[in-house]
Amino acid sequence: MRGWVDTATLPRCWTRGRAAIAGKNGEYHYACPLDQRFLDFVGIDPEALKKELAAGKGDGEILDWIEKNAKHKRTEFEISAWSDFAARRVPTDTESRSYFNDLHQKAAPKTRGCRHVVDLLDLDDYVSFGGKA
Repeated sequence: MRGWVDTATLPRCWTRGRAAIAGKNGEYHYACPLDQRFLDFVGIDPEALKKELAAGKGDGEILDWIEKNAKHKRTEFEISAWSDFAARRVPTDTESRSYFNDLHQKAAPKTRGCRHVVDLLDLDDYVSFGGKA
């Protein structure tokens, strides 16, 4: 399952979890719908993962724990397909699309090419930490 390290969503899930544990998550929420997509796919309880994160484990240790405890043992092909889909996912309903457009407008209204959810997350991270878009 080492392919998970290359996804755009898994490191963000861990970061949100660690930030929530430290009380520094701000407007971001651990086990948000983006996290939940991954957690559901592998069959990991978000509270169980949070407990492992709270133990201070590094990314490699967390990945080992996920591989051992995942209810859904995925093949390399399934992981690759899921990772590709996650990287290319776009908001599909009007409420999600409106939320996406609002965030894009606030973060960098003149930036083009922000079509996928991970594009917007990257853009928001960049602007939030001092970058100029």
